Amino acid sequence: MPEINKNTKKPASIQISPAYEQWRLLKDKLARYGVVAGGLGVIVAIVLIFFYLLYVVYPLFISASVEPVDHYAAPEQALGKTILLEMEEQNEVAARFTESGQVVFFEVATGKVVLTQAIAIPEGVKITSFSQGSPINEGAVIYGLSDGRAIVVKHQYKATYPDNKRLITPSLKYPLGETPLVIDTTGAALEKIAVKIGSDASTVIVKSAGKIRLVNFAKEQSLFADEAALTRTDAVLEVSAENVETILVDKDEANLYLLSADGRLSYIDISNKSSPLLRQEQNVVTAGQTITSVSFLNGDLSLLIGDSTGQVSQWSMIRDKLNHRTMEKIRAFKVSDKAVVTINAEQRRKGFMAIDADGVLGIYHSTAERQLIKQQIGQAQPVAAVLSPRANGLLVELADGQMHFWRVDNEHPEVSIKSLWQEVWYESYPKPDYIWQSSSASNDFEPKYSLTPLVFGTLKAAFYAMWVAIPLALMGAIYTAYFMAPGMRIYVKPTIEIMGALPTVILGFLAGLWLAPFMEAHLGGVFALLMILPLGVMLFAYAWLHLPKKLAQKIPEGWGAAFLIPVILLSGWFAFSVSVPLETWLFNGSLRDWFKSELGIGYDQRNALVVGVAMGFAVIPTIFSIAEDAIFSVPKHLTVGSLALGATPWQTMSRVVLLTASPGIFSAVMIGFGRAVGETMIVLMATGNTPVMDLSVFQGLRTLAANIAVEMPESEVDSTHYRILFLAALVLFVFTFIFNTLAEVIRQRLREKYSSL
Repeated sequence: MPEINKNTKKPASIQISPAYEQWRLLKDKLARYGVVAGGLGVIVAIVLIFFYLLYVVYPLFISASVEPVDHYAAPEQALGKTILLEMEEQNEVAARFTESGQVVFFEVATGKVVLTQAIAIPEGVKITSFSQGSPINEGAVIYGLSDGRAIVVKHQYKATYPDNKRLITPSLKYPLGETPLVIDTTGAALEKIAVKIGSDASTVIVKSAGKIRLVNFAKEQSLFADEAALTRTDAVLEVSAENVETILVDKDEANLYLLSADGRLSYIDISNKSSPLLRQEQNVVTAGQTITSVSFLNGDLSLLIGDSTGQVSQWSMIRDKLNHRTMEKIRAFKVSDKAVVTINAEQRRKGFMAIDADGVLGIYHSTAERQLIKQQIGQAQPVAAVLSPRANGLLVELADGQMHFWRVDNEHPEVSIKSLWQEVWYESYPKPDYIWQSSSASNDFEPKYSLTPLVFGTLKAAFYAMWVAIPLALMGAIYTAYFMAPGMRIYVKPTIEIMGALPTVILGFLAGLWLAPFMEAHLGGVFALLMILPLGVMLFAYAWLHLPKKLAQKIPEGWGAAFLIPVILLSGWFAFSVSVPLETWLFNGSLRDWFKSELGIGYDQRNALVVGVAMGFAVIPTIFSIAEDAIFSVPKHLTVGSLALGATPWQTMSRVVLLTASPGIFSAVMIGFGRAVGETMIVLMATGNTPVMDLSVFQGLRTLAANIAVEMPESEVDSTHYRILFLAALVLFVFTFIFNTLAEVIRQRLREKYSSL
């Protein structure tokens, strides 16, 4: 203790050493600089996260480009005019099929001939038609001959590595034998031809002698023979062959398309090879126009039809309201004002290349409805063109005999504002829609990268979670901070706050495996609880007001909530106990079935209602804790002054306490909302995780955060899918940033407005 001066009766002054004073000042500075450094560190970390997300996402929006590599004279021009160009996967060797039945393999970069090989065409027979099969099917092509026969050839490439250098060796293969197949037994010339080669069966369609003929060769493997025998099925289609210029067969050998130059399309079902069935006939170009080029889009579900006006339209197979398959025009692309002379579809994506008569090249992506490249290739009309299997190279032969090789940089054509945020008409869908379906086992798959259903699911989950959490958390905070006895508050507040430490994966696990089945079995009890619980509380309150005075005085003030706990438990038990009889009595059995039959509302076991309850339970501690602290921190002189002026406790609470604490309460709600928006595990485990856009509380959803958690481990690094997941993270980041900024602005205004109370 300090010494007392006996004369003045005052404590003697305490002497503080200079060293202690300097140490205290140093600690203050260290603390100040530490706080500043920590705050700046948080800001820097957030900024770095933002810029890293931008770094990963930015390549999605880089424009595609083409770059000329070299041009040279077409190799072996003396062997005939080019009717098909092909290029292998590495862009090192190309093949030129000529009208004389010769195949010239040459180096793509230089034009140097690697191999020249003649097709095994019988002497005295002329080539009258030619067609390419599916490029993915090892490059099958078919030659139609003047005597009614046809021969199928595949060009293939073998890669070897002598001296650690890649060497690609081309060769030809005859999958149906070197002996030409008899297609038209009358010996008429095959004017038009198409082929599809399958592992178990192959189908050839020809136009000859004014008829469309179908021949199917099915392989039958005998137990006692080394080679499979071919079983033949013939059919003559009952359609007009007049003016048919193009024949196309899809990869499943189930659909046949006949197109005439004047724009007539006939769609024929050839699933039953012995009895093909005409499904539809229609015009696919307007009057006065002609079809100048036709190709399948990758997957063979859509036709790309180029016309004389320079337009390429996409026609896709869809199902109408009667579940009938029909061809519909779903989009169109304008190349130029000149006729489209060649269309070449990508082999692994939904993109394609089109070139007009003046040599103007356009590269497009169908799903994104986006023109990626428009480039003048040359001044002469194109003779043939091919896009490499990886769509990173382009080879074009012009009418002046020059071959042009271009390098293509087109990494992410699937992305556009429309494909991400607007309705898109996908193949086989009856109408445009918002769809997220990012991957499949097949290269024919059309990626669907709409972020709209994910944003919708995020907001929907947050809405129902806040709908559950806000009333319970705020009412609980008001009662705990203002009306509850201090002795009870010291137990209630920590108990609710410790709920926030419960791992969300546990909540998601319980919600998915226990709560969802329970709510499905007691759906009537959930709605009964909303009526029975308030009624039970009101009856208890009425009885509480009429308690005998002696009994009421024995109950400590502020402990009334403790007596309400058994009332709530009994009301809940009663609601779920009567749920099954109520459903049987009022809804003739099941409330779920009644919703479906009477209102057309389906019920998924893991739905937004389950998410709202489970995620609301996770958000309640956050909102409660911050709001309770804000209300409890209201200066006591404000409440005492209000009561002294004659206001009731309820008037004081509603007109003084809540207004003063409103900035803190608003912050609590906003932080709880941010917690709900960013939640991952609960929505991942408690919903069907289906990216559907449905306002119904009984339907599932998928959020941005859950989608990232599910799909990021399986996405290929630097792929379009991978970068779009980062784009989803960036959207979530920006949304949270903007929302929190607006919330802070509103909070500051509330603080300024009510600070004078």
